[in-house]
Amino acid sequence: MVLDVAIEKRLGGFRLDVAFAGERRGVTALFGASGSGKTATVRMIAGMSRPDRGHIRVDGRTFVDRAAGIDLPPERRRVGYVFQDAKLFPHLSVKRNLDYGLRRAPAGERRIAFDEVVGLLGIEGLLERRPHALSGGERQRVALGRALLAQPRIVLLDEPLAALDAARKAEILPFVERLRDEFGLAMLYVSHSLDEVVRLADDLVVLDGGRVRAAGPLVATMSRPELRDIVGVFDFGAVLEAAVVVHDDRYALTVLETPGGHLRVPRMDAPPGRRVRVRIRAVDAALALDPPVRASVVNVLMGRLTAVTPELGPGATARVDLGGAELVVAITRLSAERLGLAPGVPVYVMIKAVALDREEPARPRRRAPDRA
Repeated sequence: MVLDVAIEKRLGGFRLDVAFAGERRGVTALFGASGSGKTATVRMIAGMSRPDRGHIRVDGRTFVDRAAGIDLPPERRRVGYVFQDAKLFPHLSVKRNLDYGLRRAPAGERRIAFDEVVGLLGIEGLLERRPHALSGGERQRVALGRALLAQPRIVLLDEPLAALDAARKAEILPFVERLRDEFGLAMLYVSHSLDEVVRLADDLVVLDGGRVRAAGPLVATMSRPELRDIVGVFDFGAVLEAAVVVHDDRYALTVLETPGGHLRVPRMDAPPGRRVRVRIRAVDAALALDPPVRASVVNVLMGRLTAVTPELGPGATARVDLGGAELVVAITRLSAERLGLAPGVPVYVMIKAVALDREEPARPRRRAPDRA
């Protein structure tokens, strides 16, 4: 078990009661609104706060087990922590900030090399600068490098992009992806941004009011009904894994293969065969019982209804099996009754908009180093 967390803590009038586990390395996203308990959970994993009850185990090592009296100090947990505001030492150069991370690990356990991290993050030209001379995006890249050079068992990223504008976020996200893919580490990514989560995460843990509302592989978890109230009706939907088939240069489109058929999206800079991830919001899809003809919608997938669930208010949610993948479609109750929608009915899903959230890496992940 790479990550096993089951903790309880009273924080004034707020009670945190969180339990989740992950069996694989990669990015686990801790998602929820402000005040849901995300940062409190991460601080206890890092050793900056102590749970009242429970345990925390990372990569086969017990950090905390209150029943057994185990509570490792932060320096023995080997956690890389990246904060929202980078928290670099202002009086040290970038190189010396990075050296600080490296010195935290015993010499015999330094498997992640200084030059490798510097090259991967593209910070060769920043080594002699002080933090005040860096942009926000550059500071976060240095903070990522310092966390990696500490040779961590897990990297905790606590809203690392929240203080950055859209341009700086777009700059940093590819570097986070590279670190995920190159080093094969366990990473816990805290965010209230659904776009970041869908782009980066392999697994998803959703917190609400100090408790886990949903947890599991991201693609399977995103369409779970309990997320609708948390992410909102406008953003609720599903995520599909797809592959690039061909580029249509005449219309500046890329054709993707999905379990339900082909999707056409704005042209991507990705070779045929590349795996990608797309998000389709429930409000951006509609249903038909017959193949739509002479319509402006070009993306139509074939599937079979698995459920039609009434929701609060006048709407309903239709769940459609595309042959192993699931879509969620927002419809009215009137439409559900007029079309006679019921489980087992074959349908055509007309998709008005597709959000391309992540291009999968072309190279395989490196095997994670053995841990003592």
